[in-house]
Amino acid sequence: MGDLWSDIRHSVQMFFKNPGFTFTAITALALGIGANTAIFSVVNTVLLKPLTYPNADRMVDFLAHTSGLANNLHSLPEFQFFQRQTNLFREVVAYDNTGPGFNLTGDRPEQAHGIHVTEGYFRVYGAPLALGRTFTPREDSPHGGKIVVLSYGLWRRRFGGDPAIAGKSISLGNEPYTVVGVIGKDFVADPQADLWLPFQFDPVSTDMNIFFEATGLLQPGVTVAQVNAQLRAASPEYHREFPGTDWRPYFTVGPLRDSIIGDARNSLLMMLGAVGLVLLISCANVANLLLVRATVRKREFAIRSALGAGRARILRQLLTESVLLSLAGGTVGMALGVLGMRALLAISPAGLPRIGENGSAIGIDSRVLGFSLGVSLLTGLIFGLFPACSASRSDLNSTLKESGNRSGTGFREGKARSLLAVGEISLALVLLIGAALLIRTFIALHQVGPGFDGHNVLTMEMSLNGPRYQNTAGMTQLLRDGRNRLNAFPGVEVAAAGFWRPIDVEDGAGFQVIGRPVEKDCCSSQWMSITPGYMRLFRIPVLRGRDFTENDIAEAPAVNLVNEAFARKFWPGEDPIGQHIRHGNRMETIIGVVADFHDNGLAQPADPMIIAPIAQVSDDYNAAYANIQPLFWLVRTRGDPHLSIPAITEQLRIASNGFPVAHIRTMDEVMEGSTARQNFNMLLLTIFGAVALVLAAIGIYGLMAYSVAQRTQEMGIRMALGADRDTIRKLVVWQGMRIALVGVVAGIAASFALSRLLSTFLFGVKPWDPTVFVSAPFILAAIALLAVWSPAARASRVDLIQALRAE
Repeated sequence: MGDLWSDIRHSVQMFFKNPGFTFTAITALALGIGANTAIFSVVNTVLLKPLTYPNADRMVDFLAHTSGLANNLHSLPEFQFFQRQTNLFREVVAYDNTGPGFNLTGDRPEQAHGIHVTEGYFRVYGAPLALGRTFTPREDSPHGGKIVVLSYGLWRRRFGGDPAIAGKSISLGNEPYTVVGVIGKDFVADPQADLWLPFQFDPVSTDMNIFFEATGLLQPGVTVAQVNAQLRAASPEYHREFPGTDWRPYFTVGPLRDSIIGDARNSLLMMLGAVGLVLLISCANVANLLLVRATVRKREFAIRSALGAGRARILRQLLTESVLLSLAGGTVGMALGVLGMRALLAISPAGLPRIGENGSAIGIDSRVLGFSLGVSLLTGLIFGLFPACSASRSDLNSTLKESGNRSGTGFREGKARSLLAVGEISLALVLLIGAALLIRTFIALHQVGPGFDGHNVLTMEMSLNGPRYQNTAGMTQLLRDGRNRLNAFPGVEVAAAGFWRPIDVEDGAGFQVIGRPVEKDCCSSQWMSITPGYMRLFRIPVLRGRDFTENDIAEAPAVNLVNEAFARKFWPGEDPIGQHIRHGNRMETIIGVVADFHDNGLAQPADPMIIAPIAQVSDDYNAAYANIQPLFWLVRTRGDPHLSIPAITEQLRIASNGFPVAHIRTMDEVMEGSTARQNFNMLLLTIFGAVALVLAAIGIYGLMAYSVAQRTQEMGIRMALGADRDTIRKLVVWQGMRIALVGVVAGIAASFALSRLLSTFLFGVKPWDPTVFVSAPFILAAIALLAVWSPAARASRVDLIQALRAE
């Protein structure tokens, strides 16, 4: 132990004696370890941290399969079928995921995020109680009363933490609801909610609308594989009980964790791999520094050996220095990494689950601390081992006889430093090509014409819960009054409303083409309902036929618009205008064809779509929508939409009898959100690529600068034999560029092999894009040339006499 403390003291003294070396090494390591810590802190929060529910390992999400796709939304008959599988599940509960929000009305109207749940939800999710109780089975049955459970946050914020809140009445949508309980502070709801209401399902309902999710708690000892096998075997029984449901042929379950994480796993693992390359480059960079420093100190080690120090003692001293450097870099990097990631998520939200608002859930816990410590120790051993071994095995006699300028110029040392530089450049090129591919994806996505004009369009959400809007007539009156008020307001060009915005339509409908034989699995398409003015507001052209008008009301003949994709699929080469389809129990006439627009993100082509006027949608459908989906008010302004927000929200509050609006954003902001994950991936990989580029440039600069310093006498001899300054400069440039070009070739080969892993993250660009594979190596080679030019210029300015005298 005494020797170890002696090594540590000696290492610290050496660091203070060489501040330039110490600063450079710690900075390189802080960049590499910090970047790894940043990504790992996100991976830890999203992928590794266990769910906070007591039986999370036995909780599963239900999926219905159709046409090769899995859907986690279900109908009442499906839910009842799941509940009957008591040999598989201890309990099955339902909840609606997004929900329309709930209007807390009164003196301070606001929209709270609420969801409907079945009474067992709190039991399965292990929700603790701060006050009162949750729902009883009777309260969760039809006509069970208007009751609500509050979240801890809403209780504290809105009601001041009133300890007597249980049993009191609050106003939701101008209707009185009785508070029966408050959920504990530490409960992490998924989906996040401010309040919960009972579903109050009808146990004999045959409503086939799919609008909620279901979670099951497995019986002890039952596995997911067993459940899936038995559910598939039992599915025919369900289809016999409910004919016409075989378009969703079978059901499966998956771990709840996977449902929550979604597609974030692949993105985060890709980033973890990329940041690992940054760490390897940092290791190679510091290893080169240590190798240079160790070779310069060979005479010191030879003297220590002559005085009795064994090889193991010298090796331990050098490894102690490298580990201390790594721990210092890791400490700085850990703090910078976590803070940097939270700042990055605040600037560029990635739509990642479980990270909290602007990454607030990301922090340093024992796992992140252990990771940083482990990476630091491993890094110190990796980059310190070879220089330490190289320095500790030098020959005592030959080293003591070497002059200062020859120390460390041996073949083995030079080859090792060159290989490390080649490795840095090749890894940097892999990251640079990856970043370039994602930048090309970013550009391609932003060059996609969405099919509509969202500039100067304001969007806001209104919850329509309450008896007034459970029928089409009440909803139509609200929409007419609200639009009239907004259209009369100065600065508003046109106002409209719909249950979906054009970029994120998530509803579908089955239908039949009148006059054609009924085909199995035909037909279905996307479906949305809107008010007149919606197409004009988004400047979506009506290519044939006409748009909706104020006369398309419930009493008028039922009409629809369809998009070009729908017309091409179901009436190829024909005119669909005037054709009829059967949707539900009524016949509807197609009156117009509108241009295609991207309804499921910019990366996906337009789906076939039916568009209906809200005024003609059935009472049942409108009531279901009002309970599960917010209404979007849409306003095109003549100037900056933000300036009109106070006046617009006030007009809508008056039209709706006091209902607030929420999630007020411009359509431009909505569009940015639709590509948030791609933008985040691109930004991160670009940062990693830039860091790798800087580290690689520093590495090759350091290698050539040291090489020039060690070869000063050789340069003098060459000049004495007739070599001019231009020849000397070219000699050094070629030596450096030869290393860089070998690294470029190795990097291109590695990139061809690895770029296919990026294919699922790309849009509008191939994994082997020629532009990227030409420009990225060129950029890296150009930066390498700049890095070697300075040492080459210095070598060409060597004074002949001084060079020949160099030791």
